Amino acid sequence: MSTDEVYTERFCPRYQRAVEIVGRRWSGAILRAMLTGASRFGEIQEAIPDLSNRMLSERLREFEAEGIVERVVVPERPVRVEYRLTEKGRSLNDVVEALSRWSQDWIGLEEVEERRAAAS
Repeated sequence: MSTDEVYTERFCPRYQRAVEIVGRRWSGAILRAMLTGASRFGEIQEAIPDLSNRMLSERLREFEAEGIVERVVVPERPVRVEYRLTEKGRSLNDVVEALSRWSQDWIGLEEVEERRAAAS
């Protein structure tokens, strides 16, 4: 029996790693914003209320390290930095869309607001 067969039957570390990458706090929202066209730091932050500069910077660095996002310095005055999804990042579109549909069907807005209020 191959390693892939054992992992498929019991536990798949690749799947677990994927869930860890996409499932970190704010990661899904950042991916969704970028998949809809946001590319500059300010545009991404504007698209996601309550997201701090520090958290956005951290997640973008993690995505860059994973090969999901590339950081591009545009040599203009003033210098501009853009974050672009790589092919690997763009391939998450179907995943993000599926999760979005699932959330529409199964997550109530009241629950979201209650959790948000409790966290404040």
